[in-house]
Amino acid sequence: MSWEDYEKAFKAGKKEYQSRLSHGQQPTLKILDDILPRHQHYTEVPLGLVQIPVKQIVGTRTGGRSSSFASNFMPILNNKTEFANKWISLSNSHVEEGIHDPIKAYEYMNEFYVEEGNKRVSVLKYFDAVSIPGTVTRIMPPKTEELQNKIYYEFVDFYALSKINYIWFSELGSFKKLQSAVGKDPTAAWTEDDRLDFNFIFTKFTTEYKEHGGSKLQITEGDAFLTFITIYGYKELAEKTSNEIGEMITKCWEEFKLAEADDEIELKMDPTHNKAKKSPLQNLNRLLLFPFGNSKLKVAFIYEKTPTSSAWTYAHELGRLHLDQTFSDEVTTMYYENVTKDDIDAAIQDAIGKKCDIIFTTTPTFVPASVKAAIEHPDVRILNCSLNTSHRYIRTYYARMHEAKFLMGAIAGAMTENDRLGYIADYPILGSIANINAFALGAKMINPRAVVYLEWSKLKDNSDAVEKLKQNDVSIISGKDMIIPEEASRFFGLYRIEDDIPHSLAMPLWHWGKFYEQLIRTIMDGTWEDEDDETPVKAINYWWGMSAGVIDMICSQNLPIGTQRLVNLLKKTISAEEFNPFSGILYSQQGMVQGNPHVSLSPEEIVTMKWLAENVRGSIPAPVELSEDAKPVVSQQGIDKETQA
Repeated sequence: MSWEDYEKAFKAGKKEYQSRLSHGQQPTLKILDDILPRHQHYTEVPLGLVQIPVKQIVGTRTGGRSSSFASNFMPILNNKTEFANKWISLSNSHVEEGIHDPIKAYEYMNEFYVEEGNKRVSVLKYFDAVSIPGTVTRIMPPKTEELQNKIYYEFVDFYALSKINYIWFSELGSFKKLQSAVGKDPTAAWTEDDRLDFNFIFTKFTTEYKEHGGSKLQITEGDAFLTFITIYGYKELAEKTSNEIGEMITKCWEEFKLAEADDEIELKMDPTHNKAKKSPLQNLNRLLLFPFGNSKLKVAFIYEKTPTSSAWTYAHELGRLHLDQTFSDEVTTMYYENVTKDDIDAAIQDAIGKKCDIIFTTTPTFVPASVKAAIEHPDVRILNCSLNTSHRYIRTYYARMHEAKFLMGAIAGAMTENDRLGYIADYPILGSIANINAFALGAKMINPRAVVYLEWSKLKDNSDAVEKLKQNDVSIISGKDMIIPEEASRFFGLYRIEDDIPHSLAMPLWHWGKFYEQLIRTIMDGTWEDEDDETPVKAINYWWGMSAGVIDMICSQNLPIGTQRLVNLLKKTISAEEFNPFSGILYSQQGMVQGNPHVSLSPEEIVTMKWLAENVRGSIPAPVELSEDAKPVVSQQGIDKETQA
C-alpha cells in the first residue's frame, strides 16, 4: 500500500503544482526567510514542545527542501528517488505505530515553517492528521498598525493564557470575546480540562460547519464559532449532539453570512415609510396576515428592572403606554418586569406562547436570548434596544442622545462662571463616548475656555462622583438623564449646585413612545418588509434622533432668554439635519481627529468613537475598573480602553 500511497500523494502534489503554476502563484512550499521583511528587528521566543495543527504548517524555514514538495506539502519527486523511499518508509511507520518524533519548526503570524521534519509533515498531511508534536520557536514581528499584526498580538496574549493555537479570527477583539464567551476572566489561565473541553466542542462545531458548506464562506472557522456560541452559549453546546448542532447551524446560517459581509450594519438614521398610501381596510388586511391571526397587533415589552426602580425602564414603560393610547383600536401591549439573564428565555417564550407579534427586549444583555428566539420563531419580530449590534435575525434600536448632550453642553458653556464643567457618565458603552464629546464640543463652541471634568458612576471604588467634581471647583454638572417619579432627588439632567442644592438648567428626554409609534407604522405600511429586501446581508439598526422626535431637551424657565433663543436655534438646525455636532475640525486628547472644516464624522465613526475631546479632563475606564453591575452591559456593548489619536 505504501507505493500506492506515494503515487496518490505524488498525483495530488503534481495537480496542486500545475494549478498554482497556471495561476501565476508559487507552486512549491513557502520559505520563511523569503517572507520575513528585510531590515526589521525580530524577536525569537522559544515555545518548547507544542502540538502543531497540521493545517497551519505552510512551508519551510529555508529553501533547501522546498522544491521537493508542492505548496500543499505533497511530494513532486518521482517514485524512483531516494526521497520517495524515505517518504514510503515514514508512511509505513505511521500506519504501523504512528509518527511520534517531534519536528522542529518556526511559528510566524500563527503559521508554521518546518526546519526539520518536512517528510513527516508531508506524510501526516496525506493521512489527514490533525496535529504533530514539534519544538517551536516563535518569531515576533514588530508592532504595526496593520490589522493582521494587531490581531496576531491579541492572539499571542490569548495563547499565553490558553495554549490554544488552532483558532483564528478576522476581526480585532475576537480573542478577547472568546475568552469571555467561554466564561473566563480577561487574565484567567486555562487548565488542561478547559483545553480538552474546548477542543471537543470546537471540533464538533467545525465538523458540522464544514459539512453544511462553511468552507464556501469567506470567514474563518473561528469567526463562525464565536458567532455561534454568542447566540447559543458555550457550555450548552457540550450537551448537544452533532445532529443537533447541524440543525442549529442551518437555522442561524444568515448570521454567518452577515459575519462575511464587509459592511455588516445598516444604520437607519430616520424613519422611512412606504410612499404608497394605504386605505384603513388595506392596513386591517395586513394586520390579519400576522402569524397568529390576531385582529390586533400584540406587542410585548421585556424589562430588566421595574418602572418604579429604574429610570431606563420607566422611560420605556412610558413608550408602551404611548402605544396603547395612540393605537387603542389596533394594538394591544403587555410587559414583563424584573427579568434576568437566567429567565429571559422563558419570558420571550411566554410572550410567543401568548401570540405576541412583536417583542421589544429593552437592554443589551438580552441580545443573545433575543437572537436565539428569533431564529427559532422567524415569524415573530424581535427587536433589542442596543446600538451597533450585528445580528440578522433581530433588529436593534437606539437614539442619538449626543444631539441633546451637545445642546446641554452649549447651555453649560454659557452659564459657567469659572469655565469648569462636570460630566458624570455611567459606563463606557457604544454611544456613551459620543455623548461626552458632544457635551464638551457644545460647551467649547459657546465658551472656548470651557473644560469638562469627567467622572464615572459605575467604578469599583464606589466613590461619590459629585463630590469629586466639587473638589475641582465644578458647579455645573451633567448627571444621569432622568429619574423615576418616586425618587425625590433633583440630581439629574444639567444642573447647577449652589449651597449643595441642585438647580435644574435642562433635561434630556428619551421619547421612546415616538420611536415605538413610528416603528409600528413601518409594519402597518409595509416598510418593514421593504427594508428586509433592501439589505439582505446586513443587520438593521434604527438610530433615530431629534429629526424623528425620539430625542428632545427641555430647558429650565430660569435660563436667560438669550441662552434659550440660542439653544432653540441650535435645536432647530439639528432637528432639520442641517448641523452635525461632530462637524469641522476636531481634536482629541491625543491630537487631531479630523482636519477638514467641511466634513462631518460618519454615523459609524460617532457610534464607535473611543477618543475623548481635547477639553475633557479624565479617561475611559478599563472593564476591570468597573463595578460588577456594569459588567453585563459592558460585555455586550462596551468599548476597548485604548483611545485613538
